[in-house]
Amino acid sequence: MILGAYIMMNLIGLIVMKVDKDRAKKHQYRISENTLWLIAICGGAVGTTAGMQLYRHKTKHLNFKIGFPLLAVAEVILLGYFFTV
Repeated sequence: MILGAYIMMNLIGLIVMKVDKDRAKKHQYRISENTLWLIAICGGAVGTTAGMQLYRHKTKHLNFKIGFPLLAVAEVILLGYFFTV
């Protein structure tokens, strides 16, 4: 169940990055940076990091460029620890 939630959050993170990138191209209302961080912190850091690289979105923002990957590594380590205990 935890693995399923983790996968779902990462899919949401990936999709949200794509949606925000599309909105940015069309000069539409954007998804807030706080929302992107909330998704990442709630288990979607791998998805948001993948979306950032795949869609070339938020890559010029240092806090995203460094923060998302660091958070993703921490989440993967915690997930691995959880399943080995």
